[in-house]
Amino acid sequence: MSYTFLQNYWWFLIALLGGLLVFLMFVQGANLHLGNRKLSDLQKRMILNSTGRKWELTFTTLVTFGGAFFASFPLFYSTSFGGAYWVWVLILITFVFQAVSYEFQNKKENLIGSQAFRVFLMANGLLAPLLIGTAVGTFFTGSDFTVNKIAITDPSGPVISTWGNGWHGLEALGNWHALLLGAAVLLLTAILGALYVINNVEDTTIIREMRRCIRVSIIPFLVFFLAWLTFLLMRPGFAVDETGAVSLVTGKYLSNFLQMPVVLILFLAGVILVLAGILPSGFGQSRKGIWFAGVGTVLTVMAIFFVAGYNGTAYYPSCTDLQSSLTIRNSSSSPFTLQVMFWVSLLIPFVVAYIAYAWHQMDKKKITDSEISSTEHKY
Repeated sequence: MSYTFLQNYWWFLIALLGGLLVFLMFVQGANLHLGNRKLSDLQKRMILNSTGRKWELTFTTLVTFGGAFFASFPLFYSTSFGGAYWVWVLILITFVFQAVSYEFQNKKENLIGSQAFRVFLMANGLLAPLLIGTAVGTFFTGSDFTVNKIAITDPSGPVISTWGNGWHGLEALGNWHALLLGAAVLLLTAILGALYVINNVEDTTIIREMRRCIRVSIIPFLVFFLAWLTFLLMRPGFAVDETGAVSLVTGKYLSNFLQMPVVLILFLAGVILVLAGILPSGFGQSRKGIWFAGVGTVLTVMAIFFVAGYNGTAYYPSCTDLQSSLTIRNSSSSPFTLQVMFWVSLLIPFVVAYIAYAWHQMDKKKITDSEISSTEHKY
């Protein structure tokens, strides 16, 4: 296995984990619907018990995503997590509030009321997808940082990466192009959440409201996503030549799609599958839309990551200093580390198989109002 193969292999796994994370954020999206005033308290608890069986998978995938980046591309980890830390801290805080809210909202010792914890869950459903989507959007717009690897030899200040402003990542919320992707991810997770509830909950009113929410959300989602995609294909991209020098090239991301036809097919297939899941469930009577839209989401996100990092492209560009931009080649771990992790990664199919089995066992019986009324182990 060559060093180049290992670097490309680990970027593939990063893309896969990113796709799975966005799909699993249907938990966050479903919790946004807790604010629906047409649903009773019992019906909202049915939604909570539906998502409550899956929230650990989302959080674990987020941690695994960050851990994989740390192990395979440590320079990105130190630059982004160490520089744009306010974004990641806010994301982690919302997930902590999520975990606490699930466990304590209906406990007798709860002093602030179950409604307060539901607000925390809705805040997690709003902020987590928006911030994660916006952070990924900076893969194409660039961020304000510089990298100086020689600084590691300076005993007075061995700091390789330096962030250029005091906002430490929150400035991305003022970048309209990155924010477009964040808004698209937010709306997509709301739709995925509704699709999952339709599939998992047995209640006529809830299903009717989830279908209505899908119909309300699909147009804004398409507007934000297509606007982001259009500007992406038109904007200059951060190209890397054979010497490692980074330069701005007009239409770079469009060229990436055209020069990597497999990625283009993957992207188009993902978009088609997302629509194939949304339309029959939102405008018809299908209850299986989550599976089509889920697979489509994973494929689409993977294609976006491939366009960001493959084909001689800087996946984490610097607006301050183009030559500080991070690429798959200049930010990865050593060949030994990547090779050891390659063999460890072969266990992933077994983990996925276990998750699929556990998922099937949890979802083979749909959530009903009688279960919420009679079962002791409930959220």
